[in-house]
Amino acid sequence: MIVGIDAGGTLIKVAYTEKGVLQFVKYPVAEIEKVAAWVNGLDNSKVCVTGGKSGVLLSLLDKKAKEMVEFEATHHGVQFLLDRMKREEKEYLVTNVGTGTSIHCIQSNEQVRLGGSGVGGGTLIGLSRLLTGVTDFEEIVELAGSGSRDRVDLKVKHIYEGKEPPIPGELTASNFGNHLFTACGELTKEELLAAVVGLVGETVSTVSVQAAKQCDVDIIIYIGSSFIHNPLLKEVVESYTILRGATPLFLENGEFSGAVGAMSEIQ
Repeated sequence: MIVGIDAGGTLIKVAYTEKGVLQFVKYPVAEIEKVAAWVNGLDNSKVCVTGGKSGVLLSLLDKKAKEMVEFEATHHGVQFLLDRMKREEKEYLVTNVGTGTSIHCIQSNEQVRLGGSGVGGGTLIGLSRLLTGVTDFEEIVELAGSGSRDRVDLKVKHIYEGKEPPIPGELTASNFGNHLFTACGELTKEELLAAVVGLVGETVSTVSVQAAKQCDVDIIIYIGSSFIHNPLLKEVVESYTILRGATPLFLENGEFSGAVGAMSEIQ
């Protein structure tokens, strides 16, 4: 069995082959000892780990395992998943929205990290908890999906009321800036959570498009566990990316890019 493990700050993503079939599974990082016990119980396996918690995981293993730099693992994993989707992109930007956000330029089969943002999935969960008390990711996503941002966010068209704005009116002029102090006592959890998702999605897509221009590419590939079963975040990121002149692409099983890339190191 060939096993690739991406031990991140929030989740541990595992990719492995079983009878020649690629399998995916993930665990909360709190279950890192459980993951280690599973690996230790495997016979005739080859293992490679990556991610911020890879050192912790390696210390729990009683068998030899390779270690791979996270950024390189993600790059190789993205290219593998692109090939699996029969996509031919060779030059693109990768935006990995995990606990935070990391942005990479891929050209000539090499990756360069351009930067990132502290706004990511951790922001989504943290702000949601502070504003509403909701802590479960799936509940946050479900409630946000039925909420409206109209009473929370100030759009460009609201500022240029009665005249044509010089930039698209649907752009957000100020997240959480639309009469918030007068309306805050009436706002529902759904509205607040929708606004949090909007804040994260718009920030991620805006910095990604700016980075894509720096890298001189048009395609932005978005990966990361923050998008899983989160159609509202995808919608915000997709619409803002297009609005700002780039092409978004969401990979199938993209959150496992690091784990798949780690597998490629031992194949």
